[in-house]
Order: sequence, then C-alpha cells, then structure tokens
Amino acid sequence: MIKAKFRLSAAFFLISTSVVVHAQQPPQTRNAALRYWQAFGELQDPPGDKATADTLEKVSAGDEPWNDSLSPILDKNLFAIEIMQRATRLPECDWGLEYDLGPRASIAYVPRARVLARLNTLYGVHAETQGDTQKAVDTWIAGIRFSQHLSQGGTLIFSLIATTGLISNFNELASAAVHGPVPVSAEQRKQVLTVVKQLPETGFDWSRALAYEESPLDIALKQMREANNPAQYFQGFMGRPAPANFSVPNSDDTAAFHKLMKAAEEALHESPDAAQPRLQSLERAVQGLHPFYRETTPSFTRINDSRKQVLEARQRLLSALNSR
Repeated sequence: MIKAKFRLSAAFFLISTSVVVHAQQPPQTRNAALRYWQAFGELQDPPGDKATADTLEKVSAGDEPWNDSLSPILDKNLFAIEIMQRATRLPECDWGLEYDLGPRASIAYVPRARVLARLNTLYGVHAETQGDTQKAVDTWIAGIRFSQHLSQGGTLIFSLIATTGLISNFNELASAAVHGPVPVSAEQRKQVLTVVKQLPETGFDWSRALAYEESPLDIALKQMREANNPAQYFQGFMGRPAPANFSVPNSDDTAAFHKLMKAAEEALHESPDAAQPRLQSLERAVQGLHPFYRETTPSFTRINDSRKQVLEARQRLLSALNSR
C-alpha cells in the first residue's frame, strides 16, 4: 500500500513537473540579428588557398558550375547555414549598432555576414545539382531575406555588401527558372514572385543608408575639434596625412556638406536612370567641400551603379519567372 501511494505520488509529481516545464518555456526572440550572431559563431573558415577561394567566389556568383571540391566546406558549415536560414523567417532585425560612437562603432560582423551569404548561395547551387529544386528555391529566398536584414539600420557598407548576395540569389533563381536540371514548378515560381515583388525595385532603401553616413561624420568632427592635434586626428581617421594648412571644418563647411547629402538622398528616391544626371552633378559639387568632407563623402554615382545592377538583376529574374 505504501509502495502504491509512493508510485501514485511520483506519477503525480512527474505530470505536474511536465506541466510546469511546458508552461515555463522561454520566450522566442523576434530579432533575427541574435540568431545571425549565433550562425557567425558557428562558421568554419573556408580553406585559405587561392584556388579554392576563387572557385568558391565564381560558383557562388554563378560564373562557374557546381564543383564537388566545395562539398566539404558546405558540410562543415551546414549548422551555421541552417541557423541563418531559420533566422531569415523572423520579423525583425536590429544589429544594435552603436552610432553614438561615430567612426569607432564596431561593424566586425560584416565580413562574416558576407561569407555566410556566399555559403548559403552555394548551398542552393548544390541542392539544385542534386535535383532538389524546392530546397534550392527555399535557400535562395532565404538569401534574399538575409540581404534585407543585413541592410537594415546600416550605413552604405551594409547595403553594398548585401547587394552582392542579393544579385547572386536573383541570378541563381533566374537561371534555375530557365535552365535548371529539374523544372521550377508553377508553385515555386509563385513563391519567388511573392518575395521579389515585396522588395524595392533597387533592393534597399539607399536614401536612408546614405543618410546614416552623416551621423558618424558629425561625431568624428566633434572628436576632431576636441583633439589636441586635429591634423593628427585626421590622419588617424583617414589613414593619410592631413592636407597642408589643414583646419577643422567650420559651421558653413558642415552646412554645405549636409545640404549636398540631403540633395543626394532625395535623388536616390528616383529610378537609377532618372537620378543619374543629378547625382553626377552633385558628385562634381563634392570637390568644392572642405577636405574632410571631400575625402569622406561616398561616391553618389557608384551608389547609383549598384542600384542599377540590382534593378537589372531583378528584371531578369521577373522575366525568367514569366518565361513559361
């Protein structure tokens, strides 16, 4: 009788415990950046030899077909790729950039993001060669979403790095739709179209990315003014000596810089072709800025070239999806 009571009590305890454990499941994050950091931590660096690096680069860019020599690299990084793909389905991405640090804000994760994006594209290529078109399509869509997350809240460097991955995934999807070894189904085409049509035509909010360039420079200017040797600060910031007779930008210099940047940001709301003449004119005007701003203002025409490349890759993909 005592044993029976003990067993009954033990059974009740186990049931109660299981209920408590179930009720106390930890909350799941909505922030994809936290998961991406986990994926970066799991990355295994590819071999450093030039031949492998060149092959990896060309295959991921769609310039060469799949090469079995890359399989061990994917095998070692499968866990990281899977974390990354799951993260792309989360609704938010906040990288937690410390913009109040100005030029000292860390962006150390950007190179690893580029590696992970390339490996993910390769994973899709490998799946396609194995005849698993659905896995390939899902992988490249995850790559598209990763590029969107990478650019969120970031300066131009984030959008420029994300552009490489976005175009690669567009190109792979377009190639699969037309030349894939296993035909892309009507349902898969619809799946891709749904994702692509939700994106801006040029991929990202380039105007906002350019605007984010201004705050770090404002902080750098403040630090330069407070430095014991502004010319030395300039050299440390730029990596080269300050011009002869260097002086810290005054309020008029700063106002001219911000006015020019605002004009460029407005132009980036237009299509690449429509914006090109205005951006070319603004880029010439950069030469009239204070040397500090002249050296740090990004190339507006190069930004526009990247926008045009994304637009063209997107149009090729849409054409390929509608080809059958």
